[in-house]
Parts: sequence; C-alpha cells; structure tokens
Amino acid sequence: MKQTFPKKEHLKRKKLIDALFTEGQKVSAYPLLLVYKTSALPEEGVSIQAGFSVAKRNHKLAVTRNRIKRIMREVYRKNKQDFQTNGLTFAFMFIYTGREVMTYEQLEKAMLKLITKFNAAQNEIDD
Repeated sequence: MKQTFPKKEHLKRKKLIDALFTEGQKVSAYPLLLVYKTSALPEEGVSIQAGFSVAKRNHKLAVTRNRIKRIMREVYRKNKQDFQTNGLTFAFMFIYTGREVMTYEQLEKAMLKLITKFNAAQNEIDD
C-alpha cells in the first residue's frame, strides 16, 4: 500500500461528519481520540476517509493547531496500512486532546497504540 494521503481519502462531507459524531464509536490513546463509523463512502477504491481536529480551547494559536494537525496527518500517512478494515469502509476523525504540543515520535507511539486498540475492537466484532 502506498504511503500517500490523497484528496479522496480526506473526510469532508458534513453529513458524514455529523453522523460520525452522533453514531460513531470511540477509541483513545492519549493524546489522540479516534471516532470511527462504518459507512458507505462516496469515493471508489477508498477504505478509509480520515479527518483531523485540534481544539481551539486547548491551543489558542492557529500556528500551533496547524502544526499538530500536520504531524497527525504525517503519522497517519506513515501507519495507515496497519488498520484492519476487513473489507469494510470507515470514516475516521482523529481528535487531539492534549494540552501540550507533542513531538512526532510521541504522536507516532500514541497512533500505534490507537491502531492496536482499533484492531482489537474490530476483531471483537468479527468474533
């Protein structure tokens, strides 16, 4: 699988995002929270559409929020092949809940923990 994050994998539809927060399930690994939902995606050949969010309440400066989102996207891009979708399509929203700015290495460690928890939750459903 290519380690890219093209436009068609970006979560942009308002209806899908609203449904994600009303009906979605959650998995967390500090400082990341993953809200996910199985759904039919509008794009062909895509198994996951992902969005990234950082609360303005915790990080006042847009520069800081954008830096955190950029790092989160990069960590996701490098590790997205580890998510076990089992042929289903998912909408993901990654939310940064920490108050301090984490380094790339710390976020990657949290993302790997998050992937492990997500895969465990999916395996429970399959069993």
